[in-house]
Parts: sequence; structure tokens; C-alpha cells
Amino acid sequence: MDMHCQTTRPWGAYFPARSSGGEDPVERIERLAAENAVVIFSQSTCCMCHAVKRLFCGMGVNPTVYELDEDPRGQELETALMLLLGGASSLPVVFVGGKLVGAMDRVMASHINGSLVPLLKEAGALWL
Repeated sequence: MDMHCQTTRPWGAYFPARSSGGEDPVERIERLAAENAVVIFSQSTCCMCHAVKRLFCGMGVNPTVYELDEDPRGQELETALMLLLGGASSLPVVFVGGKLVGAMDRVMASHINGSLVPLLKEAGALWL
């Protein structure tokens, strides 16, 4: 399936070599999440990740997607995402307006209860 709405950028642009004073993975995730209106941390082979990307694309939202399985330090970031989710190990993880929405279950619950669209509008990801 074609993913024209998916934004891809070279990982090196976001994850410079770690120095002794480098930011930790949680700080890096928070920084990346704040750089765009909608950010999805994903795995390219995950069907749930694909479904959440299609949800946003179908709504006319252009999410920034980070495929963790394509990054040499992706496992480190996935572990940090688990910490942010309170120990749950689940991808995709979605941020809107720099705020953690959560994994697929939280995204779908927000969509169903009607709170996702206002959140997207507030973040500037959706205008209608």
C-alpha cells in the first residue's frame, strides 16, 4: 500500500553519535515529538503501526514517522518509549502537539470518543 503521507528523513539527521554529554533516549524522544504536529514511532513491519499511519493519512494528517527497526539505535528508543508508557511494550507510539497520546489502543479510543480531532486541530495538524 502506498504511504505518500509518510515523512521519512535520514536517521543520522536526528541521532548524532552519542557523546559523553549526549541526551538520553527519553529526552531525544521528547525533542523529536515536539518538532512536528504528529509524530509516530513505528516499526516498518508492524501491522498495527501501518493501521495507525493509515488512520492519520486518511484523516488528511501528514505524520512524521520514525521507523525504529531501520535505526541502529532503535531498540534503545523503544525501551525509552516503554518507560514513557509506564512499562507497556507496544508500538506504535503517537505524539500529537508534542504530547504523548499513547499506543494504538489510546489513539483508537481518542478517535472513537471524539477527542482526537480537536487535539489534531490544536496541534495544527488538521484544519477542517
